[in-house]
Amino acid sequence: MSDLAVFITVAEQGSFVGAGRRLGVSASAVGKRVSRLEAELGARLLQRSTRALALTAEGETVLCRGRRMLEEAAAMRAELERAGSLPEGVLRLSLPPIGGVMMAELGAFQLRYPEVSLELDYSERNVDLIEEGFDAAIRVGAGDDGKLRSLALPGFRRLIVAAPDYLARHGRPDAPEQLADHRLIHYRSPNSGKLEDWPLADAELPRALVCNSVHARLEFALQGQGIACLPDVSIRRELDDGSLRPLLSSENGELIALRLLWPSSRGLSARLKAFLDFMHSQVSGCCG
Repeated sequence: MSDLAVFITVAEQGSFVGAGRRLGVSASAVGKRVSRLEAELGARLLQRSTRALALTAEGETVLCRGRRMLEEAAAMRAELERAGSLPEGVLRLSLPPIGGVMMAELGAFQLRYPEVSLELDYSERNVDLIEEGFDAAIRVGAGDDGKLRSLALPGFRRLIVAAPDYLARHGRPDAPEQLADHRLIHYRSPNSGKLEDWPLADAELPRALVCNSVHARLEFALQGQGIACLPDVSIRRELDDGSLRPLLSSENGELIALRLLWPSSRGLSARLKAFLDFMHSQVSGCCG
């Protein structure tokens, strides 16, 4: 491409000397670059005489197409430079299948950076960020593995909850062991196939319903079908309006960690850097 640019300058200036002055090099250096381009293309581009230079038919073709190629190359470079400095494009994130996790923060990020499109993939599977083309992931209880960098996010607690209608019909358990006398809505991991343990309860618990969806468990609990153990981030509205009530002081249970992870082995795109900076500011703000 650089030899092509030299040739175009020669054609525009009409001489090696004029092109050399324009480019800040000697006329002989210009001549060598043009000769190298001719050898590479296998065609004579200039008719040389002691008095002037003239383009051959092949030279006319290369001049016309070469200008378009250089313009396209300049436009591509400008686009890449712009992409490297402005947050835009698609940001692919992997998230745990837990409703409400970082939803307010993700919404606020989109309002601040409308040129960035979020592509959110909810899965319990620990995706390979690099191999599968994800920019970052939010994971439950995950640290980094050497290839990933991480940022601690505000965690969540799992609450034992029931609808007022269910409690009116079946009574309110006052101790964890009384859960054995109730209809319980369980979660089974699609990855491991295991039932999720409940906070404050060590014994095997009865199973009225088993599913692998937070949304389904929430809906069944709201229908009064039983007692469920749900992430507090998924049921804030229901707790606030009283349609679900926490039981057995489970709100004092273990805080479950969340972490934001991203690859450490590659340069950051402008959109990922903007996202990481934004999440850092959100974490700092929530932590005082």
